[in-house]
Amino acid sequence: MEQYNEKVIDYFMNPRNVGAISDAAGIGEVGNPRCGDVMKIYVDVDENEVIRDVKFETFGCAAAIATSSMATEMVKGLTIDEALKITNREVANKLGGLPVEKIHCSLLAEEALRAAVANYRERKLGASVSPPCSIDCGGCGGHEEEERFVAETSRVAD
Repeated sequence: MEQYNEKVIDYFMNPRNVGAISDAAGIGEVGNPRCGDVMKIYVDVDENEVIRDVKFETFGCAAAIATSSMATEMVKGLTIDEALKITNREVANKLGGLPVEKIHCSLLAEEALRAAVANYRERKLGASVSPPCSIDCGGCGGHEEEERFVAETSRVAD
């Protein structure tokens, strides 16, 4: 784990918000077939659309677990709309940066949250809702594994 900084290691070794919410308002699951990481995020939302609880279950590497954990900490207490503004770059930066080859883990965390929100809205509206695209492409039909930002060094952070 030499490639990870102390904060990433802490969030991997001591993940926050691990587990499932049995009566979750929304559940989002995403995966990366190339690396095998799978993230599932559960949200509990109040009547004002504030995320009062959020949990995750992740099968994956240290970066996948750390980004899942950090993303859940970042959105707890935010409204749905505020949470949807959080980007993978912000998650990676809060962790002090990730190795370039692990940036896709922060993108998975962002997309799992978006999927959980879409599932919440589907349940609330009773109709199918596509998760809002994290990349402003003008009409999403899905993306190849997109890296939302690239660095010139082995660490990515602002």
